[in-house]
Amino acid sequence: MRMNPRTADQGNPGRNGKETPTGAAGAADWNGMLGQWALRVAAWGALAFLMLPILVVIPLSFNAEPFFSFTSGMLRLDPDAYSTKWYDAVFASGSWMMAIRNSLVIGVCSTVIATVLGTVAAVGLASADMPWRRPITAVLLAPMIVPLIIVAAGMFFFYTRFNLVATFSGIIIAHATLGVPFVVMTVTATLSGFDRSLYHAGLNLGASPLRAFLDVVVPVIRPGVISGALLAFVTSFDEVVLVLFLAGPEQNTIPRRMFSGLREQINPSILAVATLLILMSICLLLALELLRRRSERIKAGR
Repeated sequence: MRMNPRTADQGNPGRNGKETPTGAAGAADWNGMLGQWALRVAAWGALAFLMLPILVVIPLSFNAEPFFSFTSGMLRLDPDAYSTKWYDAVFASGSWMMAIRNSLVIGVCSTVIATVLGTVAAVGLASADMPWRRPITAVLLAPMIVPLIIVAAGMFFFYTRFNLVATFSGIIIAHATLGVPFVVMTVTATLSGFDRSLYHAGLNLGASPLRAFLDVVVPVIRPGVISGALLAFVTSFDEVVLVLFLAGPEQNTIPRRMFSGLREQINPSILAVATLLILMSICLLLALELLRRRSERIKAGR
């Protein structure tokens, strides 16, 4: 039985040395697989490069010796080489406890101010009748774009006119200024899929503007508001440049205390605090992920 020459030549190189369409498709699939594996390797490599320095901090915070390096006992996994004394030292230290208390007070107060102002600004900017919408948005997002050292220097010279330097109120206002852009961005993104006819329907049914806003708009933008509040709190809790410019001895915060400890007295208590901050950041990231999923379900109408 003789085969058709055209059938026999399918999938094989032709006489002129060029591949047939079947061979070209196979080569394209192979190149696509190589590209996917290369992308995965690069992504995991970048993730390891970013995460390994953070993960090294955690075991070093349990070092029984006052060193910033792994001892021979730690490498042998000797139980005597590990200790929680640096955590005990943090909670027994008056300076550390004052820094933790100041960071919490400043973070909570600035978050409340940033959340209220950012939410109101985002709702106003979402209106099509808002004049000068783009310039106002640029001004509100400027603290997130302008280099922080410039913002800190400008605030310092501005605060000196009103005696706000080395005061809690001045630092709270400064941190709230940094948190407003995050709230504006998250709430604006949540409002992008909001049907404003629902708000007008509430007004037509006899509700006051405030009541319609609280009962109709707030449930929709709540995930964005909470996400923005969490981001504003993390920004305030982690801020050190503004504190160095504006704070006095009584406004010592965790980042400033860590910065001073690295210059004056190095011991693993700084690593213990860093580990606690890592755990707090993980909890906040999980909360943000849950809020993101809830916001997607709300947008999908489920």
